[in-house]
Amino acid sequence: MITRHTELLRSFGRPRILVAGDLLLDRYLWGKVERISPEGPIPILHVQREEERPGGAANVAKNLVALGAEAACAGSVGNDAAGKRLLEVMKADGIDASAVVTDTSKPTPIKTRCIGGAQQMLRVDREKTSALAKDAERDLVRRLEKQVAKADLVILSDYNKGALTPAVLEAVMAAAKRHAKPVLVGPKGADFSKYRGCSAIAPNLKELALATGMPVSNDAEIAAAAVTLLKDLACDFILVTRGSQGMSLFRHGRAPLHVHARPRQVYDVAGAGDTSVATLGLALACGAASDDAVRLANAAGGIAVTKVGVATVTRKEIQDDLAEEHELRPAKIRTVSDLLPRLKEHRDRQETVAFTNGCFDVLHVGHLRTLRFARAQGDVLVVAINSDASVKRLKGKDRPIVPQGERAQVLAALEDVDYVVVFEQDTPVELLKKLKPNVLVKGGDYKPGQVVGADVVKAWGGRVAVAPLAKGVSTTEMVKKIRKKS
Repeated sequence: MITRHTELLRSFGRPRILVAGDLLLDRYLWGKVERISPEGPIPILHVQREEERPGGAANVAKNLVALGAEAACAGSVGNDAAGKRLLEVMKADGIDASAVVTDTSKPTPIKTRCIGGAQQMLRVDREKTSALAKDAERDLVRRLEKQVAKADLVILSDYNKGALTPAVLEAVMAAAKRHAKPVLVGPKGADFSKYRGCSAIAPNLKELALATGMPVSNDAEIAAAAVTLLKDLACDFILVTRGSQGMSLFRHGRAPLHVHARPRQVYDVAGAGDTSVATLGLALACGAASDDAVRLANAAGGIAVTKVGVATVTRKEIQDDLAEEHELRPAKIRTVSDLLPRLKEHRDRQETVAFTNGCFDVLHVGHLRTLRFARAQGDVLVVAINSDASVKRLKGKDRPIVPQGERAQVLAALEDVDYVVVFEQDTPVELLKKLKPNVLVKGGDYKPGQVVGADVVKAWGGRVAVAPLAKGVSTTEMVKKIRKKS
């Protein structure tokens, strides 16, 4: 189903958005924990791969690029290897770094996260939070004027690492006012007066309490604190992010808008705020009303927490997520190209992918038992169904009874099923080679070696599981009985 918000998202163009703030280098050590150190009661992480990503304000820019925007960054890096590497990964991600200056007075901030399976075990920070050196500050102010003029919207991403000095903030606000550009703030610290002149600001509950000195333990207290801040800053609106409780939008002379978060499996909250701010900025830059922009930002932040590490979200993921709220589990139904990155995310979380396939024409109890068995073999279950043309070749010209789109929707509505994909071939071998599941499940009177695709799955270390046969139950026999009675 195409909802108003999915249609709005599809209408967005490619705005240019400037992100000014603290630039960080995010490092990841991914691995497995299988034993405890003999030196002390601590786990040993066996590192299997390392990764470096843009962090801080650069992560907001990375999210904007993933969302289809043109993004530029303004900030500083140190005169060091980490700074050089940060510029490299920003360039690789399509971020304009022409307004990034070098500050020789301090190193590039680095956050190193150690992740075992899907669990963040430790974060190590290397940073110096002093203000920019004066020569770097002057250089940054000079570059900002040109960048603000070219942007459709400016995002201030403050991580309190020293990039957004009073002089830098004053320069941004003055240039934005001069060129009539909206300014959205992701704040930090207790003094929000430094952001006066912004168009909108998006604090979390802790930041709202710190900035106002007011309690925020319930809706009434949150509203009182937000309204106070709204008056103090004289901005257009305040968006309070509330974690699992969603978001609350406060505007002058209007009732608060509370957008609730959907229940989700949360893997990592790191970076979700950046994703929300980036989506909010994209929507506002494309002319969306604040309430529509907030609903999109809420969906994007919700998707981000289901991913391990500081991750990005795409427009299509938001569209699918919004559609899933209004239709019969459509986000479960995927093309192969859509499914591949999803399965990579599951594997990054060390999750086992199970796979089963069949025609699934006229669903019966035998199918349900096979699916329940298949789901128990892994953390994620992919169900591949034969296309109508394939079923016709395998079962005869009068099959299928139920067309592939409806078969896919019925399977997607089942709790045990995580993804449904349609394939055109008569066997799933080519699909298996692309998806590379850990477990191949088949229902029926087979031995594991007789299952089609068994040799393919075993080639990469996978295994085959055969579900117990539900005797006396088959679609073919059911169809015969129905036709005989009719």
